[in-house]
Amino acid sequence: MAHVQKRGDKWQARYRGPDGGERSKRFDRRIDAERWLDLNGADIARNQWVDPRLGRIAFKEWSDQWVTTTVANRPSTRARDESYLRTHIVPSFGDRHLGSITHLEVRGWVADLSSRKAPATVHKAFQILGKIMGAAVDAGVIANNPCDRVPLPRVEREEMRFLTPVEVDRLAGAIEPRYRALVLVGAYGGLRIGELAGLRRGRVDVLRNRIDVAEICVEVSGHITFGQPKTRAGRRSLTLPRSVMASLDDHLAAYTPAEPGALVFTAPEGGPLRVPAWRRRQWAPAVTAAGLTPLRPHDLRHTAVALWIASGANPLEVSRRAGHTSTSFTQDRYGHLFPEADSNLAERLERLLTAGQAPAPASIRGIR
Repeated sequence: MAHVQKRGDKWQARYRGPDGGERSKRFDRRIDAERWLDLNGADIARNQWVDPRLGRIAFKEWSDQWVTTTVANRPSTRARDESYLRTHIVPSFGDRHLGSITHLEVRGWVADLSSRKAPATVHKAFQILGKIMGAAVDAGVIANNPCDRVPLPRVEREEMRFLTPVEVDRLAGAIEPRYRALVLVGAYGGLRIGELAGLRRGRVDVLRNRIDVAEICVEVSGHITFGQPKTRAGRRSLTLPRSVMASLDDHLAAYTPAEPGALVFTAPEGGPLRVPAWRRRQWAPAVTAAGLTPLRPHDLRHTAVALWIASGANPLEVSRRAGHTSTSFTQDRYGHLFPEADSNLAERLERLLTAGQAPAPASIRGIR
């Protein structure tokens, strides 16, 4: 039985929950007490009632549980999420009870973070907060996710950097000789830096000019980890230009042990390539010497895609070589590099028409 009683200068609302326990709360106004009872009564009727005591767990405690119970995250993804939590989320919500965090407060947090950080950072931090609160809803700890329908700042995509073949050669000539082949394979094969670091000798087929991308190597919190590419599409085989494979063959002879499991590209002193240190000590000086500053290792991948498209590759071919999960992603990311595709199609159709080779209407009647 739910009821409202006057207690001193407050109005106390009481009701019995589905678990048999009594819940109460005090309000300044009777109408607010009655509204609270109505809301809880409606949730009970819809079987959507959540014990408000569960929402008293501190956000920091709940987020720690969320981190330790989240599966299928790569070590690098887990380290990134923990960094965002520690830096951007816990300072604002760590001591708060989950059930006390409101939609309006999340909006305010987004607005404040947007005034200090790039939109992409805001999106990623908000995505993590939303997952944590969503898990609380799924677990029956809170009734609603306060992150629902929160507006986010617009992310303006940065212009991608592409090198010309001349610039690629200049960079390859400026870097230490043991990394010349890495630059060329990245710029013409489109491998990510983690894929280059994880490439093994047994996955290089010199006779067929092919390499298999099946493993990545990354450094997370000072520890080297090996694993499969992020998606199934990331595991792929691709053919390299003969001149690039020749450079890679020379590299194998000079720097890579004969064992199939030997890493192709290693640290200067041997062992797995530690990318952060390599960027500081080998990559950055070479970029400066080549006059290409600023340039990231990932820009070699963008360069590869641009060169494939310039050589006549269609979106499906680019998608497969790059290891994208879909051609729609390829089109969204690199569609502006296909400006001549439509006009080229029109020219081919015109040649068919003028040559009298256009298909008869009857032969295409079933096409929709």
